[in-house]
Amino acid sequence: MTSFDLVLRGGRVIDPESGLDAVSDVAVSRGRIAQIGNGPVTAPVDLDVTGHIVTAGFVDVHSHVTDVAGMRLRALDGVTTAFELEGGVTPVEPAYRRAAAEGRPINYGFAASWALARMATVGGVDLDAGLGTFMANIATPAWQGPATPVQISQLLDRLSADLADGALGIGMLVGYAPGVDPAEYLRVARLASGAGVPTFTHARDLIEIVPATLIDGAEEIVRAAAETGAHMHYCHLNSTSLRHVDRVLDVVGRAQAAGSRVTTEAYPYGSGMTGIGAAFLAPERLPERGLTPADLTYAPTGEQVATEERLRQLRADDPGGLVIIRHLDEDSPADRDVMLRSLVFPDAVVASDAMPLTWSGVVPDQMAWPLPGTAFTHPRTAGTFSRALRLLGTGDGPLGLTETLRRCSLRPAQLLEDRVPAMRRKGRVRAGADADIVVFDPASVRDRATYADSTRPSAGIRHVLVNGELLVRDGAIVTTALPGQPVRASAR
Repeated sequence: MTSFDLVLRGGRVIDPESGLDAVSDVAVSRGRIAQIGNGPVTAPVDLDVTGHIVTAGFVDVHSHVTDVAGMRLRALDGVTTAFELEGGVTPVEPAYRRAAAEGRPINYGFAASWALARMATVGGVDLDAGLGTFMANIATPAWQGPATPVQISQLLDRLSADLADGALGIGMLVGYAPGVDPAEYLRVARLASGAGVPTFTHARDLIEIVPATLIDGAEEIVRAAAETGAHMHYCHLNSTSLRHVDRVLDVVGRAQAAGSRVTTEAYPYGSGMTGIGAAFLAPERLPERGLTPADLTYAPTGEQVATEERLRQLRADDPGGLVIIRHLDEDSPADRDVMLRSLVFPDAVVASDAMPLTWSGVVPDQMAWPLPGTAFTHPRTAGTFSRALRLLGTGDGPLGLTETLRRCSLRPAQLLEDRVPAMRRKGRVRAGADADIVVFDPASVRDRATYADSTRPSAGIRHVLVNGELLVRDGAIVTTALPGQPVRASAR
């Protein structure tokens, strides 16, 4: 009889890569999956998971949550790896060093940040290797203006240095600086292509929304892929396309058919969230998206913004303050259909755009658990993956369970594995793969976070292993566990 560190007994094992779908035991040793089968094994931790799904932990390629408390909430939604890629950080080395020194519950990694590099080189902003700098300067015009050739060279040098330090790609928040010359975007894409890393783009405005835009946001992404050969990843296609999603998906589909590497992601919610000072939330620009001030909720107080005057005041007083933006009515069948189109698009991945926990009152120690009732965020932070399972993979869901799981784990891992060898061991349930595993009850898994109660954990997630260590056991966080490891790109 062979001895291992931990065994999961009698679960329905689903491997998104091989298609394995069978009742079996899974044995774990030294942070890896050691054996799948029903032979005689022993382990000091022996868990009966009969009636549950045992599959690869979810890989989130779009998360702005980087602290312990927020990552624990993510783990309760089945997430074992979460990356800050769309926004990114600059410089990346201090961000990796800080996370490693403090410890993290789940695996983590960062892209280089075009926006922060631009804030430093064009806007003169001091950087601290965190998203907070971006939010604090989200409404500052200086960094959004034209750049000189010298400034662009300095910006590219910063990004190159981050790539040399293991950044997973380049994050491009171009939608927050819509006046940037499209030629600059192409230069960044060429840098990424030469380094063999993806870019992760928050698209510029669509031409239907802003007819005077310098270039249509969807066309810009696919043009860069075709002209530079870069892997262009289209972030939260749902929230930047809105009711124009069919045209955008057609643009992407044609580019893919022509051989360009353009990948997409979406989250299963009809509302977005960002800093209230974002350029596209200026009162005079709301009609472009069919919005009024009443479609915005200032998250720190729960205030529904009543007037343009109040919106201007909030933008001036707290430009980085989070605001919920109601684009679609999730209770409307027609709007839900619009929301789902970007999720069922071939090979689209599920990604959360998880937002940092924000606190009303005193900020607690990040190790405090359970979360105090003073935390708020977008419900997608706590519930994206369970919600995706509920809407897409169970009952008469349009994708079915196995395909939904593939889009939550294997597909996002594959986006990065060309230059990130560690990702070739994630998103899979096979011998030798990292023991990043989620065990859930298919009959009860569901999201419970709402816009009023945004940090309520998902239901039905029974166990979560990260690098072979139990982080969630019997539905509860193991507060002594910080098994997350950094994920970095290798030198080319």
